[in-house]
Amino acid sequence: MSKRKASFLGGLGALVLLAGCGAAPGETAQKAEAPPAAKDPMEVRPTEDLLKQLKIGAPTEKPVTASLRVSGRVEADETRMARVSAPVTGRITQLDVYPGQPVKRGQVLATLYGTELSTAQFAYVKAVSQQGLMQRAAARAQQLLKADVIGAAEVQRREAELLEASAELSSAHDQLRVLGMSEEAITQLQKGRTVNSLTQIVATIDGTVLERKVTIGQVVQPADTLLVIADLSQVWLVADVPEQQGGAVETGKQVEAEVSAFPGQIIRGKLSFVSSIIDPETRTVRTRMDLANPKGRYKPAMLAMMELKDNPERETVIPVTAVVREEDKDYVFVEKAPGQFVMRPVKLGAEHDDARVLEEPWPNGQRLVVDGAFHLNNERRRLATQGS
Repeated sequence: MSKRKASFLGGLGALVLLAGCGAAPGETAQKAEAPPAAKDPMEVRPTEDLLKQLKIGAPTEKPVTASLRVSGRVEADETRMARVSAPVTGRITQLDVYPGQPVKRGQVLATLYGTELSTAQFAYVKAVSQQGLMQRAAARAQQLLKADVIGAAEVQRREAELLEASAELSSAHDQLRVLGMSEEAITQLQKGRTVNSLTQIVATIDGTVLERKVTIGQVVQPADTLLVIADLSQVWLVADVPEQQGGAVETGKQVEAEVSAFPGQIIRGKLSFVSSIIDPETRTVRTRMDLANPKGRYKPAMLAMMELKDNPERETVIPVTAVVREEDKDYVFVEKAPGQFVMRPVKLGAEHDDARVLEEPWPNGQRLVVDGAFHLNNERRRLATQGS
């Protein structure tokens, strides 16, 4: 058989075998190739231009100070406050001060008309007269004793009466002091023997009138508070910390505060008091910081923002520019290979100075995009939308 004929028969046999298997020419090669793998939507290969804009690095360690921001307010220092009340039952006939007015110790704040004071003054005048009478009687008895007119027993009796009169005078004097009369007024009463039914209510400390709770003509009782005075040379910055964070708050914690009336001016200090109880209505813990106020800049009821800070601790952090937010979760782009990145979830803590604290161990040597993650995520979304 010729070579051409043999070649023809061989080719014909091959076609017969392929037909018998039900396959078309070239199909075998296609079946041998493996199907392409599905692309991970979390992976991205940025363009050269975008890659140049990215900054690749690793987490770093830095001192981090945990803090808690709470709303606060300025309040008067309660240890520097005085509540002025009426010494006797009576009617207010004059008011000489108003809220916000500075006053000095001993300054007359109001005038009260009451019969109780006149009764006490009359008792004092009577006691003064009685003591004078007993003094003269005791002195006369001494003279009579020397003249052998009376005996020693009579002298002793008169001296006992003098002691009793002196005790009554002292008691009447103290009663006038309790009712608000000054020593000067009592001395004047002793000399002039003129009873006055008007009582002057005076300031007991230097300070500012915070409240005036009475009006002219009002009848008041000794238990009633007429005015509230506070020394505002030192005030309190007070904050109510929610119960959930109250366990971490303690006396001595560092505080940075900013009063709304003076934006940008940071006040630094420490907590001087942390309440030992929870307010059952607000479920908060009361805290405060002492604040010097010699010029009276800070006024009660001013609003403030207080930041309570812990002592600094070294923490592993990443820049906020490395974090992207997807479906209420935090992610970073980890370098899988040069020019190839994959977006992975990460557990982060609070933000401190443009950095976020890593709350889980980070693999040694693992690099991530520390700047430009936002743009890289936009590129990932674009490629996912195109099905690339």
